[in-house]
Amino acid sequence: QAQLVESGGGLVQAGGSLRLSCAASGYIFSINAMGWYRQAPGKQRELVAHITSGGRTNYADSVKGRFTISRDNAKNTVYLQMNSLKPEDTAVYYCATELLRVYWGQGTQVTVSS
Repeated sequence: QAQLVESGGGLVQAGGSLRLSCAASGYIFSINAMGWYRQAPGKQRELVAHITSGGRTNYADSVKGRFTISRDNAKNTVYLQMNSLKPEDTAVYYCATELLRVYWGQGTQVTVSS
């Protein structure tokens, strides 16, 4: 049974930075792709960034050039470095992986004040 635990969220001023972490367990982390998603109040959950097992990345247009996804297979952890944060980045951020089904973490709140 896969388990994902996010951490690193918080309150930050616009223009600031945060680094989110997602610790994975219960499956072979290194051979699976990982994604970061976010959901703002009243909006649908959206993909923010994705990284394959080989390290290939892609990003939502809204975060390109500001966010960086990375993974450390030795630590079974995926990261999301978020720079130049904007109020519209405020959301609950989730990590996820797809095995036989999609597994989600519990989410971590990111709030960006103007």
